[in-house]
Order: sequence, then C-alpha cells, then structure tokens
Amino acid sequence: MLSFFIFTDCKTKSNMTNLIRKEDALEYHEKGRPGKIEVIPSKETKTQRDLSLAYSPGVAEPCKEIAKNPEDVYRYTSKGNLVAVISNGSAVLGLGNIGPEAGKPVMEGKGLLFKIFADIDVFDIELNVQDADHFVSVVKALEPTFGGINLEDIKAPECFEIESRLKKELNIPIMHDDQHGTAIISAAALLNALELVGKNIADIRIVVSGAGAAAIACCKMYLALGAKVEHIYMFDVNGMVVSSRTDLSEQMKQFAQNKPAVSVREALSGADMFLGLSVGNIVTADMITPMAERPIIFALANPEPEIPYETALAARPDAILATGRSDYPNQVNNVLGFPYIFRGALDVRATAINEEMKLAAAKALAALAKEPVPDIVNVVYSQKNLHFDETYIIPKPIDPRLLTTVAPAVARAAMESGVARKPISDWEKYEAELYSRQGENENILRFIINKAKQSPKRVVFAEAENLKILKAAQQVRDEGIAEPILLGRPEKISNLIRDNDLSLEGVLIIDPKSDDQECTRERYGKLYFEKRQRRGVNQYEAKKTMRDRTHFGCMMVELGEADILISGLTRQYPSTLRPALEIIGVEENVCKVSGMYMMLTKKGPLFFADTTVNEHPTEDELVDITVQAAKFVSSLNIKPVVAMLSFSNFGSSQLPETVTVRNAVAKVKAQYPGLTIDGEIQAGVAFNKELLRENYPFSSLVEESPNILIFPNLAAGNIAYHLLQEVGGAEAVGPILIGMNKPVQVLQLGSTVRQIVNMVAIAVVDAQNKSQPVRS
Repeated sequence: MLSFFIFTDCKTKSNMTNLIRKEDALEYHEKGRPGKIEVIPSKETKTQRDLSLAYSPGVAEPCKEIAKNPEDVYRYTSKGNLVAVISNGSAVLGLGNIGPEAGKPVMEGKGLLFKIFADIDVFDIELNVQDADHFVSVVKALEPTFGGINLEDIKAPECFEIESRLKKELNIPIMHDDQHGTAIISAAALLNALELVGKNIADIRIVVSGAGAAAIACCKMYLALGAKVEHIYMFDVNGMVVSSRTDLSEQMKQFAQNKPAVSVREALSGADMFLGLSVGNIVTADMITPMAERPIIFALANPEPEIPYETALAARPDAILATGRSDYPNQVNNVLGFPYIFRGALDVRATAINEEMKLAAAKALAALAKEPVPDIVNVVYSQKNLHFDETYIIPKPIDPRLLTTVAPAVARAAMESGVARKPISDWEKYEAELYSRQGENENILRFIINKAKQSPKRVVFAEAENLKILKAAQQVRDEGIAEPILLGRPEKISNLIRDNDLSLEGVLIIDPKSDDQECTRERYGKLYFEKRQRRGVNQYEAKKTMRDRTHFGCMMVELGEADILISGLTRQYPSTLRPALEIIGVEENVCKVSGMYMMLTKKGPLFFADTTVNEHPTEDELVDITVQAAKFVSSLNIKPVVAMLSFSNFGSSQLPETVTVRNAVAKVKAQYPGLTIDGEIQAGVAFNKELLRENYPFSSLVEESPNILIFPNLAAGNIAYHLLQEVGGAEAVGPILIGMNKPVQVLQLGSTVRQIVNMVAIAVVDAQNKSQPVRS
C-alpha cells in the first residue's frame, strides 16, 4: 500500500517543509481521532458467536495449541505481521533528546509508513528509559508479542550497545533504522555511482564527515562491499579519527587511521568520494574542486546538506551527487529500505536481520534503478523519462516495484544465510501475495496531484468568502497545483485571510457585483444573452445574472479568462450545475454530462457513475456515462474494467430497467470492442470470481475485477456511494463531473478542505487533457 505526497521520510526534510504551516500540522494530528494510527479487528465480531470465538471460551483452543507448540503463535496470532517501533526519544529527527512523549508523533509516523508501504502492523512503544541496560531488559521482555523490532531515534553510543545486545539475546529480527537504513540506501547508490564513473570500490578513497551511528553503519556496509578501511578518512567535531586520539568510541576505533591527522579540506584533495552525515554548509566549492576525476558526493545532512546541491554541481559538473532531500535528484531516503526489509524478514520468519539480508536489499535497490521506470513514477516526479544515469542512481520512494523487488531479495538472503524458519518455495505465489498487499488509493491521489503540478491551471473559486475555500486555495497555490482566482467581496475575503493567518498575497480577488466590474458584466451578459436569448432570457436579465458568482465564473472559463470553475460548497448541486450547462455546455458527441465518485476502498479504488445527475438514463445515456467514465479512468493510468449493474444477472429478468442495461452493454461492446465490460450483473456477483466461474464462465469479469460500476439509475448510484462511504469506511472523492466541454467541478455540499483540494487537482488534470490536441 502506497502513501502520500512526493515522499519525504521522517528522517528527511525538503522544500515542502516550508509550505507546511504550524497550524495545519497541529490540526492534522489532532483532528478526529487524535494521532495517526488505530487498531482495528481483523476477524468477524458482529455476533455473540463471533465474540465467543474471539474471546472466552473459544480463545482457549489456540492458547492450548500454542502452549504445546510455541511456533503456533505465528499461526493463530498477529505476531508474524507485527513490528514494534521502539524509542526513548533521545535523538529525534533534528530535535535531539526531547523525550519519549515528544517523540511519539514520529514513532506513530514510522508505524504509518510500515503499514502503507509494506502492510506491516505496528505498535509504537516509547520508553522512559535512558540507561542501556534498562532499555535492553524492557525490550527483551516484549519479545513474545512482536515478530520484529525497529529501534528508532536512540542516541549514540548507546544505540550501538542496545542493538548489538538485543540481536544476540532475541530470536526475532532487530534493526536500528537510523544506522542501517541510510547505510543500505547509500550503499545501493554507491554501487551504481561507481558503475557510472568506472571505478572499483576497493580502490576509492572516501572522506566521511560525521562519526555517528549512520556514518559508522555506512562505512561498515561499504567495507562489506569491498572498500578498504585504510582508504576511509572519518571526521567528527574533534577532527580526523586517528589512532592517537583518546576520545574514540569502540565503534570509531575500527576506522581510526594510524597516520597523522589532516583537515577535511586536505583529505578531500584527490578523494573519490565524500560522504556527509553531519551538519549543513561545512563544505565549500573550493574544497571539492581538487577531488579526483568524476567524484561521488553524498551530502546527506538535513535539512541543509554539507554543501548545497547547486554549489557542488557548479564546482564539479562531472560529479555524481546525492542528498537526503526530495527536491534534488538521488534522494537517499530510508523508506526505500526498512518497510521491505522487515516484510521479507517477517515472511520467512527470520530470527535476525543479518548482514547478508542488508546487502541483498542494497543490491536489489541498485538493480531496480537500472530497470525501465513505470509511467506513474515519471508523472509523480514531473519527469518525461527517468532512466539510469547520474541523476537517477537509486529508485524513487514512490516506485510500486519496491515491495516486490526488495522483500523477495531479503527473504532469499535470509534463507541462504540460515536464519529463515519458514522458507518460501513458491516464489510466484509469494510475489502475488506481495502485490495483493499493495493498494492503489493513495497512489491514485498522488498521481492526480503530481500530474496537476506538471502544468498548473487558473482555477476560479466562486465561493471565496468561505474559510474552507480560502484554505484550499492557499494549499493548491503552495503546492503548485493551481493558481487561484477568488470571487467575492474583497474586504470580507481579506479579513478572513488576515484573521486566520493565511498566505494569499497577490491572489486575484474579483467582486462580480462591484462597480468596477460593470464593463465585464456587460461583456459577459452579451454573450450569455446570445446563448440563451430564445430560452426565456432577455438582455436585462442576462446582464443582471452576471452578478451571480457562479455565472460570472462560468463565463470566465468559457472565455478563457480562467481555466477551471470550482463551486457548490454552499449551494445545492443543481443550482451550480445549471449555469455551467447553460454557459459552457457538454463535450462534442456527448449527449449528457454525468457525475462520478472515486471511492477509495481497502481493496483499491472503485469508480461509481452516475451518482449525481441523470435520474433514469436511457440506453444511449448509459453508453455515454460508461464511455466517459472509462475515458476518465484511463487518464489515471488505470485500465478500465466495467460492470454495468442491475438487480438481475445476464437476462434473468425481462423488466424494462434490466433490458435497458443489457442493451446498453451490447452497444458499448459493439462500439468499443477493446473495453473490458459486462452486465447486466448484480454487484455481489461482479466481484465474486468463484461464483462467476461456476455460473457465468463466459463473463469477461471472471479474470478481471471491475473498477467502474455503472448504475441503472440515480437512486441506486447515490445510495450505493453513501453506504460505502458511511458504513463501509471508504473515502469518497467527488462528485467528478464528466462530459463538460470545459473543466467545471461542483463540490459536494459541505466538502472538507482535503476534498476541495482533491477536486481542484482532478479539474486541473481534466484541463490538461482537454488542452491536448485530439489525435486523429
């Protein structure tokens, strides 16, 4: 299951950080159920019998089986998919020793990443313990509960001792991600960088700024890949790590050089690689100028690298650069590793995460970067064709292939190194299981938002005197999704902006009722009269109508003075749709527009149509609705698979409504033979593969589950989406108006800021598609 935004791990920051307001972050963590994670049942709990099985007396049976064979704990409990994220808050992000309570939001965030990237359940555990002995004793006592333990944000040198002891004393996978996460990802990047520059790892000289947990783990990983310890020059705040120093930790002593100390500047002269895991802006352009030909510079400090990316590139255009930031190429991001490493370790029931498994993860990541990049990754990162070169030496965190690439590599390494207690024999089946753990929901939203960012459009908000609209306007502007235009009274809008500490400086505000819009109303009214003069509208009424913000906004879009209209937050749906239809109209060859909801479910996205416009569609209107829905879904890089629903299956009823659906299916199949579609069919049957194979093996839905559901009437569609949203827990994105000649989206009454932003992004993508020339 994939997650949110152009991704930045909890350990990294990017330019996006500057766009996150304190109030927004606090509201996000506080709203609704406080925090970011919850525990939900995975078994039926609806009846008394369910509860008797879940607890007393039924629960006694698995207890007795586990008592006889402790390994059965993996069979009857969640242990095999449960990881503890454990911290004492002594080294949180860049915040330092802020304590366990203050570190809890970070640990919850880590748990969230485990779940959405690898479908691993997490309990975050914050220990009010600083002493290593006490920490180890507490964690040891937790071993029966968890299948693995991710140590997090523990300061050095205690982190080394804690991890080392726990790995020796526990029989489940243990990893301190702050050490090994960066090591694994940077090792993958180094392998590919060396291939591009044509150098051997055994020959390169490496200068390391930083001697903490991550730096030492990186250097140990490089040694495992073939680097020579005598070629590694490590520096901490006290200078070069040399054997004559008396303040070295046990971990640092491995890298102590038996030679006179030099400065970082001196060490960099002729060096092949710089690894920075220290603080920002401590390396200057003249320090890297004398490095060896085609140097490798990994400046990984956050939020500011040891040397700014632009500075390093200008000084050494032949260098291969990497940072910890998402706004530059080659982001060394821990999320490329830990979810998939634990996934592979859990799936073979490994007793440890050993060096072989970490090396396998690094090599798998390096190999993946050489494979063709999926289109969705190119879109998310605003690239036309990402491919293996100096600016792409490691995969992007959003790459959907990570789970099915890294986890199997780790699992194989665990088996080959003898730490797997449950070896995998059917690798095709295992890959299918991994695919089933991936959801498309957040992936789709991210795709839409980032595609919108590629070519932002002007969006006119007809209800800008509403605080939700203003918050959404700021968000789409800050994120580069769209440029807002606000309709309403400037004084009221400005007061709302000021009173709520929003940042909308320079945004165009237009009051359609003001005197200075008299000429515009005159011009708009004239065109409106031309469109409606034989439909009950006179010249006076046409001009007067332009004082209405929705009509005014529609005319702006129609005349190209804006690209998109967003309205409907405070008005009934028909009163917003009607002006759009009167002024903008429908696409060529479309008989009627329709409304569609994108329902984000646990099993992936489902698209429901029509849910807002057509009460009793005819055969041809159902065809139109289906074709428009399929076209929209295709624009999201998703293959449309359509089920046209009814209360009957394939001719079992001859009532007019079922016949209408049946005939519409036949027409769609005849006109669009390449579209996967079937019906009329009951909703439950459409998703039941076994039932379809047994009773309707001819159906095209036997092999492919539908993602577009076409309803026979407005009542059915509207009821279905509301039930799935309120009872089924799905998130509804919409209503998405499809079939309009130009982009118009009518908000659901009372939409949230998030829903408004999603609708703007959808409208921008629609505008992009409509602006493209039609292919013959």
